[in-house]
Amino acid sequence: MTRFPLRGLRARMIVAFALATMIGAGAASWAGAESASDALVESHQRQLTRTLAEQIAAIAPTLTYPPDQAVLDRLRAAVGPDTTVSFEDLRSSDGADRATAELRGAVRERDRIATQRITADGRPLLLIGAPVMTTAPDGSRTPSGIEVYAARDLGEVEARIDDLAATAIGTAALALPVAGVIALLAAGGVLRPVRELRDTAQRLADGDLDARTPPQGADELAQLTATVNEMAGSLQASMAAMRRMQSDARRFAADVSHELRTPLTTLTAVAEVLADAADRMEETDARESARLAVTEIHRMVRLAEDLMEVSRFDAGTVRPRLEEIDAAEAVRDTLRARGWLDRVELTGPDGIALRAERRRLDVIVANLVGNALRHGAPPVRVRVREAGPEVRIEVADAGPGLPDHVLPHVFDRFYKADDARARTPGSGLGLAIALENARLHGGGLTAGNGDDGGARFVLRLPKEAP
Repeated sequence: MTRFPLRGLRARMIVAFALATMIGAGAASWAGAESASDALVESHQRQLTRTLAEQIAAIAPTLTYPPDQAVLDRLRAAVGPDTTVSFEDLRSSDGADRATAELRGAVRERDRIATQRITADGRPLLLIGAPVMTTAPDGSRTPSGIEVYAARDLGEVEARIDDLAATAIGTAALALPVAGVIALLAAGGVLRPVRELRDTAQRLADGDLDARTPPQGADELAQLTATVNEMAGSLQASMAAMRRMQSDARRFAADVSHELRTPLTTLTAVAEVLADAADRMEETDARESARLAVTEIHRMVRLAEDLMEVSRFDAGTVRPRLEEIDAAEAVRDTLRARGWLDRVELTGPDGIALRAERRRLDVIVANLVGNALRHGAPPVRVRVREAGPEVRIEVADAGPGLPDHVLPHVFDRFYKADDARARTPGSGLGLAIALENARLHGGGLTAGNGDDGGARFVLRLPKEAP
């Protein structure tokens, strides 16, 4: 396909950069004006210095050494107004002596002309200091001790510099609107498709996988747009396939859990009978095998129950049955039901009203305290308190705490911190279910380590659950 001039993104960028270069050239002109101003000052300074040196050189051969007051007056008159001539204790001055100690020191140290710019009475002045030299018959030059200090007005030069600055500002002011309009037009042509592509990307990020941007033209941006559309289509197909797989996996877990319920109920009854029989057996391998079988049956039942609970969360069919409860009393009931009151320190005032489902709160607290007792170290502390519109239940232990590599995965399903815990009674779903129950009430659950070590879990529940 034939590309028209300035249709491609690259061509438009070249035009934009050309405009920027033109504006830069204007800035360079301004800098040039500044440089010209500096050069003008330097040139005028050299001219004034040269004039003073010529005046001194013209009259120096007629002076007598050592000079008297009349000689100094004649030299001052020859140099011109605003001049001071000094020799040891003698001084001849026309007007104020403006020579600074810095300028006098430079003249005496180098035995040559020195200059200094100052501002006096609101006027820019150039101070020129020059030693009067004497020439011996052999041509050598030595300082005579006479020093001449003259002040010359730089007002005219400053006025010319101001004119240069005003001209540069006027030129920039005239070029600025034109450059701005051209830049806006160029930016609009370049960035409009980019904005459309950005909006499409935002819609994709928000979950609208049907979002597309029609390609316009045949430039690089149009090719990018087509690529983004292809990517969106591929993402949409992948997400659809992922949803199907997730749905199949959830349905499989739910079906398996449901099918296991009946035989596990039978196994539970058998386990109870077997446990009673094992207690009456002698200490033999058969008794140990019976106890192991009972333990594994209970573990399998808990796993099936947890799987059914997770499948209900995934299916979105869980609805909490909210009631007004006393937060501290509900936690105390959980500890009492499991015989943990003598192993856990519970602090928190009674009377903290909380609207929640008692059974699900029991599941969360039992899971957190059970983990602290199994994997932490005493003392295990549970603290109930109000925090604005929330009720917070904190469970902490004095164990080694949670390693840094474990913290990001604490609430992952089937995650266990190490292989040594692979055969513990837990299913690896307890914390995941606790987190889902917290979210079901509009709250949250966080994991971390306390300031003194040990794991620390904080359950946050709104007083009025949505």
